[in-house]
Amino acid sequence: MEISVRKVAQIVLMGHELDRAEGELRAFIERLNEDEAAELVALFWIGRGSFDADDWAEAVETAQAEATVPTADYLLGSPHFSDHLEAGCEAMGIDVADEEDGLM
Repeated sequence: MEISVRKVAQIVLMGHELDRAEGELRAFIERLNEDEAAELVALFWIGRGSFDADDWAEAVETAQAEATVPTADYLLGSPHFSDHLEAGCEAMGIDVADEEDGLM
């Protein structure tokens, strides 16, 4: 994966504090490169159940092909997006808990 576990953990943590950190979270997501943004959306979709973990490559390709709105707008407009990101990481076998603890 192009996006680091630390970046995903940071986004998840800030997502849980959305009412206090929306501007900071938007700026953080907007600084991601195109590949990182597509992978973040793919993780979200896997966590939401739109794709299976086995379909990672297809989810990333779809995210790249369908990127018509800014990633921050798309994710922040989705209820429980940080929970879906956590679930996507879990489905992919990515442990963000240690990174989250290190960021707190």
